[in-house]
Amino acid sequence: MQFNSDVTDFLDSLNHPMREEIDYLRNLFLQSGLGLSENIKWNGPNFMHEGLDRFTMKIHPSTKIQLILHRGAKVLNHPKNRLVEDPTKLMSWKSNDRAVLTFNNKAEIIAQSPELIRICSDWIKASNEHVSR
Repeated sequence: MQFNSDVTDFLDSLNHPMREEIDYLRNLFLQSGLGLSENIKWNGPNFMHEGLDRFTMKIHPSTKIQLILHRGAKVLNHPKNRLVEDPTKLMSWKSNDRAVLTFNNKAEIIAQSPELIRICSDWIKASNEHVSR
C-alpha cells in the first residue's frame, strides 16, 4: 500500500517536527492488513475503512500526535457501552463511540504498535456492527 500523495503533499507543506512519527503511523496503518485508505480530514491524516472515516490524526499542537477513534462526522446514535474493550488503558474516552490515543514520540508508537493495531481492528469491527443494527 502506497501513501496517498495528497496526504504526503499536505504534510510536506507543514514541515512538522514529528513527521517521522506521523509517517510511521501512516505506514503502520496502511500495512496493517485492516484494509485502510487515507485522506485529509480535520487538518490531519485520516484513515478510512470501506469509505467510512474511523481514525484521524490530530497533529497540532506539534508536540504530540493524537489518534482520534470515531465513527465519522455524522451524528449517530450513541452506543450504550463503549465500542471496544481497552484493558491496556491506552484510550482516553470522550464518549462511548469516540476515544483518543496519545503518542509523545516514536518509541511509544513502536512499543504500543501491536496493541494499537488490535484496538483499531476491534474498533472497525465494532463500528461496522453498531451501524448495521
